Amino acid sequence: MHQPTQPVKWPVFLKDVLTCSLGAFGGPEAHYSVFTEQMVTKKKYLTETDIVELMALCAFLPGPSSTQTIVAIGHKVGGPLLAFLTMLVWSFPALVIMTTLSFLPQFLSSLNMSEEGLRYIGPMAVGFIILASYKIGKKVVFDRLTAALFLFGFTATYFVRSAWIFPLVLILGGLASLALTREKNLWQRVRLNPPYAYLALFLFFTLGSLLASVAFQNQLIDIFERFYRYGYLVFGGGQVVIPVMYTELVEVQSFMTSQEFLTGYGLVQGMPGPMFSFSAYAGGMAVQNPTVLTQILGAAAAGIGIFLPGVLLIYFVYPMWEKLKLVKGFRVALKGVSAVAGGLIAVAAVILTQQSGYAWDNLIITVVTVALLYTKKVPVPLLVLAVLALGFLV
Repeated sequence: MHQPTQPVKWPVFLKDVLTCSLGAFGGPEAHYSVFTEQMVTKKKYLTETDIVELMALCAFLPGPSSTQTIVAIGHKVGGPLLAFLTMLVWSFPALVIMTTLSFLPQFLSSLNMSEEGLRYIGPMAVGFIILASYKIGKKVVFDRLTAALFLFGFTATYFVRSAWIFPLVLILGGLASLALTREKNLWQRVRLNPPYAYLALFLFFTLGSLLASVAFQNQLIDIFERFYRYGYLVFGGGQVVIPVMYTELVEVQSFMTSQEFLTGYGLVQGMPGPMFSFSAYAGGMAVQNPTVLTQILGAAAAGIGIFLPGVLLIYFVYPMWEKLKLVKGFRVALKGVSAVAGGLIAVAAVILTQQSGYAWDNLIITVVTVALLYTKKVPVPLLVLAVLALGFLV
């Protein structure tokens, strides 16, 4: 892989990471274009081939794919410590903003303003999910098998609204893709030197948080465990985690209303940085009987929880990447996982449309949102501000 010709100055690199964070709107696909512009074209920290390979690596792993990509760039440029600082600089601004927005209902109440003014954020958020479903569906469905797996993911998660169904259908999608492939030599041997300490930490938090949640019945531990689980069960970024979170946080646990969930998801679309920062909003809202401190701690537990597994996995896998990328089996399994994940996003679009309601003004907001996003006529932050203003004015 390409290596910088001169040692990289860490403060300069982290300033470039912050530039990416503040300029990255619209999900992983848009984030990658920002990374390419800043890290490849302008600063030449790596080549276009390097960044495409890193994006492919992160697509194989569960967790926030754009976050894992920029963390891997930091690891490549300066090793594990710079990778950790990269993750902090990339995610911190968005997490702070979304933590602050989790106080929005209390803030409106203190001003004697009704949350009714936020009513169009939900229909707008549905528009984002519908378009994401369409774009991802086009990308992951390309033959009969992937179409069948897409429909399987859609149907199974529409009729079974339980948290356990999501990891099950994703695993079955990967296994079906492996079982039915005509590819040969899927698992050729490669010699690896795995950094097992990171895998041990990943498993420690996986099992430890689950046991601690059962043993202590503490809401902050419970929030951390839930969001850590979301972080390692989901492939493909923020849009894919939404149906999982919605089912558990709204339908199963009733930590928040559908309107509150959709409001947060709509607002995060107008924010720069990783879409997984939505977790800070959801974690803050999930705190029962909150004080200011416990709500901030809930947002922090959710934010740390959802980012941590993906970062630990990229730390574990990246040093072995040059050899792992030769293994066909990973690529074949990912096709099935991705097709099922596309079905999850499609069913989220259907269910959230139903929850948002079929009032004519809601449907108009959703349709206009999809049209504006598809044509790229209006920047996303301006669209969010316009919908907010419309809700309070009308």
